[in-house]
Amino acid sequence: MSRAFEELDWQPTPAGEVSLRRRHDPRLEVDVFEVKLGEEYLMSSLFTAAEIALARLALDRLPGSGLSVAVGGLGLGYTARAVLEDDRVAELVVVDALAPVIEWHRRGLVPLGETLTTDPRCRLVQGDFFAMAAGDGFDPTVPGRRFDAVLVDIDHSPRHLLAGDRAGYYEVAGTRRLAGHLRPGGVYALWSNDPPDPDHLEVLSEVFVDVAAEVVSFPNPLQQRTASNTVYLATAAPDVGVTG
Repeated sequence: MSRAFEELDWQPTPAGEVSLRRRHDPRLEVDVFEVKLGEEYLMSSLFTAAEIALARLALDRLPGSGLSVAVGGLGLGYTARAVLEDDRVAELVVVDALAPVIEWHRRGLVPLGETLTTDPRCRLVQGDFFAMAAGDGFDPTVPGRRFDAVLVDIDHSPRHLLAGDRAGYYEVAGTRRLAGHLRPGGVYALWSNDPPDPDHLEVLSEVFVDVAAEVVSFPNPLQQRTASNTVYLATAAPDVGVTG
């Protein structure tokens, strides 16, 4: 049996103290992995349905094969793994600002670490996703590269941010810059812990076509209720930019 509670790693970062914890839940008879930034819970391995849906719903919108995907936010890796489960994906770039989070995967401290780091299609990149979205994009080796899909799971929601200096990303101008990193017809998807936000849907509709907010429901065994997250989906118009 696993220990009841164990802190697997703790490290200071420019964003605050980040920690990885593992605890055994005797009621569910599972080990639960949790990531915290300071006192904020970033992710738990108990609740991954919406992180997985983020990838699957986005990829379901895309035809063809040889797809290139960028993910903002590595976390425990469930979105990235769901991307790689689609055989049509040829390359995945995962951007995370926190070096320790990438290190946990490379050291095998988290359950999906080996799955991601041994897949030749997957590359983990340390960087500020929001700065990259406002600049040359998400692949440091190919500035200006465009992707078939960009998936984001970093902030709690467009209104509830982990850091207050990136609110502009969720406004029309920031959304237009993000769209510039998509190929024509590419898909943007965003995870949110909050219910669908009409204001954010309006922002997305200013930039994209075929905009939707999908509510993903899942059981919360800790509170014995059904919980839900939101996945925003939007498609770049066929005439946005040039294929790169």
